[in-house]
Amino acid sequence: MGRIDYLHDPDAPPANSVVPSVVAFVRNDDGEVLMIQRSDNGRWALPGGGHDIGEFISDTVVREVWEETGITAEVVDVSGLYTDPGHVMRYDDGEVRQQFSICFRARPTGGELRTSDETTQVRWVAPTDLTTLDIHPTMRLRIEHAMDLTRSAPYVG
Repeated sequence: MGRIDYLHDPDAPPANSVVPSVVAFVRNDDGEVLMIQRSDNGRWALPGGGHDIGEFISDTVVREVWEETGITAEVVDVSGLYTDPGHVMRYDDGEVRQQFSICFRARPTGGELRTSDETTQVRWVAPTDLTTLDIHPTMRLRIEHAMDLTRSAPYVG
């Protein structure tokens, strides 16, 4: 299924759903960030996805990281909440989703890198190399906030 992101675009279709979702900023002991290349739009992103009924939100983080990357992870804390109504995602099935994303910091606890049907590439990326990847501006914002350990509270916006 394809996806197109719209950010404050007057030509964006109106949202018809909101789905709580998570992204995980997973950083290893070498300081590298776990990144995926999405199969739906080809862009690089933090692993993540929708919250399922019956899950604790921290379990959603662990499940999504595992499903998309093959890495087991442990949640450390929350770095931001993202609900900008000007950011919508249009999917091929007609869904137009308003952003509702919680970004968690996590640390890897095991596993081996692998792709999934949602990812075409998975790799550990040095922070200095993040600028070379095609990353949507809203995902870059999440990464910047998660890397900023001087913040005393999560970003809310």
